[in-house]
Parts: sequence; structure tokens; C-alpha cells
Amino acid sequence: MSGSTALSFLKGIGAKKAAILKEEGISTLEELMGYFPRRYLDRRAMKSISTLLEGETVTVVGKVMRTQLEGASPGRSRFKVWLGDATGVLELTWFRGVRYFSRTIVQGEVVAVYGKVNYFGRQAQMQHPDYDRLSLALDEHADTEGNDFDLYNTGKVIPIYQTSEAMKQAGLTSRQLRTVMARAFEVAAPAIQENLSAALLQGSGLMPLAEAYRQIHFPSSPELLEHARYRMKWTELFYAQLLFALRRSDMRRNRSAARFTHSGEVTAKLYRKLPYELTVAQKEAIREIYRDLRSGSPMNRLLQGDVGSGKTVVAMFAMALAADNGLQSAFMAPTEILAVQHWLGMKRFFEPLGLKVGLLTGKQRKKEREAILAGLASGELNIALGTHALIEDGVSYKGLGLVIIDEQHRFGVLQRKALREKAENPHLLLMTATPIPRTLSMGVFGDLDLSVIRQMPAGRRPIRTSLRNEERREAVCDFLRGQVAEGRQGYIVYPLVEESEKMDLKAAVESFRHLSDEVFPDLRLGLIHGQMTPEGKEGVMAQFRAGELDLLVGTTVIEVGVDVPNATVMIVEHAERFGLAQLHQLRGRVGRGEHQSFCILLHAAATLDARERLDAMASTTDGFIISEIDARIRGVGNLLGKEQSGSLSGLRIADITRDFDIMQSARRAAFEIVEADPELRQSSHQMIRAWYRKHYHNRFSLADTG
Repeated sequence: MSGSTALSFLKGIGAKKAAILKEEGISTLEELMGYFPRRYLDRRAMKSISTLLEGETVTVVGKVMRTQLEGASPGRSRFKVWLGDATGVLELTWFRGVRYFSRTIVQGEVVAVYGKVNYFGRQAQMQHPDYDRLSLALDEHADTEGNDFDLYNTGKVIPIYQTSEAMKQAGLTSRQLRTVMARAFEVAAPAIQENLSAALLQGSGLMPLAEAYRQIHFPSSPELLEHARYRMKWTELFYAQLLFALRRSDMRRNRSAARFTHSGEVTAKLYRKLPYELTVAQKEAIREIYRDLRSGSPMNRLLQGDVGSGKTVVAMFAMALAADNGLQSAFMAPTEILAVQHWLGMKRFFEPLGLKVGLLTGKQRKKEREAILAGLASGELNIALGTHALIEDGVSYKGLGLVIIDEQHRFGVLQRKALREKAENPHLLLMTATPIPRTLSMGVFGDLDLSVIRQMPAGRRPIRTSLRNEERREAVCDFLRGQVAEGRQGYIVYPLVEESEKMDLKAAVESFRHLSDEVFPDLRLGLIHGQMTPEGKEGVMAQFRAGELDLLVGTTVIEVGVDVPNATVMIVEHAERFGLAQLHQLRGRVGRGEHQSFCILLHAAATLDARERLDAMASTTDGFIISEIDARIRGVGNLLGKEQSGSLSGLRIADITRDFDIMQSARRAAFEIVEADPELRQSSHQMIRAWYRKHYHNRFSLADTG
């Protein structure tokens, strides 16, 4: 198929429609055929109205018999539709989007609705069903050769396409797209070129590409549609994993890094100085990192572990090995609070071992900053800790051999790349305390080696998590006061949402005054938030660490890395406004000492999604289980954000959270091919090489540093 064949010559696609389709990313026949249906109507999955049962979720196709708009005032109006088939009438009601639905659903048209059935007396009803227009009563753009109601009655599987409002206005409804697609197949089907080798098709049981395209758009049966969808998903995931396989192969074959051959005094002294025994999981992670550092190829490893699992100590052993080999380490943290905390902790361990540790942040005094820069450039400083200040112009290192990026998802791809470029092929260790579901680990970080710490240090007690509504606030405050009376400390955290940051910050400051003056006038309270100067934030944190404050009130600036073992209570205000990963991170600020710790989630009225998040928090303290639930609720893109989407940005039909088995199969095939033919030069791999370069190479160009 020619990728450059324009659409405008197709019957029914004039300049106006071609322009609308171009806005949707469809300019050529190839792109049109890659515009897959969003769902399908299957005759065998449909029900007639007379057979509907209370509580079931079904698809019903019928004709709009009557419509009615009730109530004119905003917030109190509703739109009702009576949908009929040969067996009965279904009543549909919309309370939201009333103006839109009242203008778009018209009497006489044939529609498909999908939703949950309930009965009022004997009347079957649906509220806010999904709605698809199949044919119009008076549609000047409609193709008069047959209609979808006839298709439905013959038992075919009907594709439903996603259409924007602009497309609908131009006469490109889902129905018209089916007609256009049929004409496209008449022209382009003979020219569809296969993009997988015969060996892959046979070995993985895949349908040929031309047949898969046809079955995706015009399914002969549900079974063949499923085979076609499997083929398309497998292909997408194969090429995404091919990127990872090629990148890992290139790293190992063509790039060399300092070989850490000496494990000597510093590592041995650090081990002896530890006041506790490392867990089995920590020891295994250290062994994996040491193997990488001794290999002579750049380490490219992701260390993930739940909050409090001891990742920082593992990173310290990597830095100790770098020092034993005469090389510097740079450790980048996402916030100044966390950078300062790591600096204070590592100084206590490393300086008695003869290593010099420097802190570099964005707002240091000029003289202090110049001394740090000079120490890094001369090699006098062995370890640099800091924020993004570590990657600024003017920062140079004498012998940077190891780069560690903490909470790596908080940095952009270019920031991570900039730190790596401070040396020639330094070893890279990425760390995250946000456990990543295995589906995402393989789909997003597929070229990284992975170390996982699921084991908690000995002596840690599980944090007790409870949900409390606003009516229980007084009892919660009494509980917190009791903990302080026993010598413990606590956090009270308020949400900070980007869209209303100023209002939220004002609310947090006012709440602090209320807590200080009226609720806990006899206790010592401190306030911390993102608008404070670094010195101000660190001053408050130092007081809290030293036990000079009983309660720390703040926004989510304390979400990551704050470590005060004596703090045993975390109260989260308006917990329904927080994401699941953020709630889990906040909970991880307690439970870091020998005393029993508690997390209390105060909430107002919660949506169904919010309630699911809160219930998940109360049901488990395992961050890996939390991450799987979070991925299911929020979806991959929202979970990772733009910077982390990597190869996911190219997926049109596959879903790595649901298609894990397909991804495993595609990954095995991709890595086996690259292992046997690292540059895809063999004749059997030429089509794969050409397809990858045309469709995927540029799309994934920024996925380069994790």
C-alpha cells in the first residue's frame, strides 16, 4: 500500500472532508485503514427489549420513537428518549449533556445504546447509556444503498468508529466512515504489504496483514475479528519491543564504560558501619548492580522498591564501589528537601570513611556554590547530591562514573539525558519508590535491567490505614493528641491541585492557623509548603527531625523521601482529591521506626473512582498491589504522564495493561531476532528493518534515557 496516496480521489471525500480528516491525523489511505473502530456491535451480544434483565449491562438497537426535554433550568433539566424494537420500549434518560443530546438524537433514527438496565415497575430503563447513531431519519449525506438496521438484523458484526464533532458536522459519522472505508479497500487492499516475516507469522500463529485489516474493518465473524485484533496488537507490541531490543543491543555492543574492578576498603567499611543487617532483597539488588558495574558496558538499571524498602542504602553501595575505583558519583533528587535529607544521611555514613560529599541546589549562596563546583571539577568531592542544579551549564566533573536519579519519573527525558552527558557513558541507576506494575515495566522500561525490592527491613510493622469521614474529625484529633502524649509526632497533609494551587495553598495556611490557635494550642506545630524558600523548608524539617515540633502541617511537598522514624501518624485531609500513588507515598512517611504507625484518610463525599482508591488504600499496604489497581483505574497514559509514555505513544489498538500475554510473546520474538541479527541485515529481516525505520524509529526518538 502506498503510504502517500491521498484521500481526496475517493468517492465521497472532497476537499472539506479531506481537511477534517487531516486534522484527525488521517491524510493517506494507509492512515485511513489504520483508523481502527473503537468498538463493535455483535448481533449475538445484543438483546431485544423484552428479554432485558434487571442489573445487566447490554447493547440494544432500536428506533427513536419519541424524545422529550424536561426542565429548563441548568442542573435540573433532563432529556428522555423512548427507544423501540419489535418486542418493546426502553426508556433512556440523560441528566448531563442535556443540550447536546437533545439536539443530536432525533425521532426516527436508528441507534445502538449500551448501558446498565434497571426497571421502574415494568418499564425497562437506562441512565446515561453509551450511544451510537446507526442511521438517520433525514440524512442528506447518508448512503441510500441499504442501512445498518438491515445489517444488524442479518447478524453481522458492525464496526463503530470514533468521530469528532467536526467530522459529524462534515457528514463523516460512523456510518459514513464505513462507506468510505469500503471504497478505500476496493482501491488499496491489493497493495497492502506484509510487515512481518513468514517465520514470525507461522511461529506466532498470526493472520496475514491484508486479511487482518479487512477483518478489523469488516468482520466476517467475532472469531475472525478476534484473530485480526490479536494480529494488530502483536505487531504493535513487537515493534515497540524491537526498539528496546535494538537499544539494549547497541548499548552493549557499541558503548563502553569504566569497568569497576576493585571492591575494597570503602565498600567493606560501609558494610561494617551499617547499624542493621541488609535484607535478602537488598543484597540481591547490590549483587545485580555490581555485576553491571564490572561488565565494561554502561549500566542501565531501574531499581524499584516500595516506600521504606531501603533503596537508598543499595544506591550507597554502588557509590562506595565507584569511590573504590577512583570515580565520582552524582545523585539527583526531585526536591531540595529530599536532596538535603540524602546529603545529611550520606555524610554521616561516608565522611567517616574518608569520602567527601557535596550538596548542589539552585539557591545556594555564591561562595558555597563555587566551592562545590571547584571540588567537583578537581575531583576533591567524591559524591555530589542535588537537584536539577547538577545538570546546569558550568557544572563539570573530574571523573563522573555513576549517575543515580531518584524518583526518576519526576524528571523529564531531557533532564535525565543532560545528566548522563556530564560524562562519557557513565553507569546509570534509576530509582523509584512508586512500584511499577510488571506490565508497565516491560512496556515502558523494556530496555532497562530491573531490580526489585519487595522485602521490608526487619522490625517494620505494617501501617494501619483507616478511612474517616468529616463527622469523625474530632475523634481523629483526639487520637493524634494521644499519640503526641506518648512522645510520637505526626503529619497533617492538605491537597495541592495544580489548577487551584493558590486557593489550596491559602486553605492550607489558614488551616494551619486554625489548628495552631484552636485545635492544638498546646502543641508545637510547623508549616511547610512549596512556596517557601529552600532554607525555610529545611529549617522546619530540621526542627521536626530534632523533635522540636509535634506536628508538621503541609502540602504534598512532604510526599517523597521525608524520613522521621518518630513520626507515627499521617492524616490526609480531603483524601478523595489525591491519586492512589500519591496517597501511598504519603502513607510511606510513617512506619519508618519501631513504633506502630497509622494513616488516617479524612474524606468528604467521594465519587465512585475516589471511593475505589480509598478502599484500595485501606485493604493493602503493598505498593505493588496498589500500582496494579492504580493502572486499572487511571489507565497507562495518566499513570505515567507524557514524559514516561515512551513507546506507548504509538499504540493504537494494544493496551499493555490488558495485553500482557501478547506483549510477552512479541517481546520474546523481538529480542530473539536482535540477538541473532543485531542490525537486521539478514534478508528475512529486511521488511522488518524497513517498516521499523519508516513507522517507529522517529516516533520513539526521545525514549532514550528510560
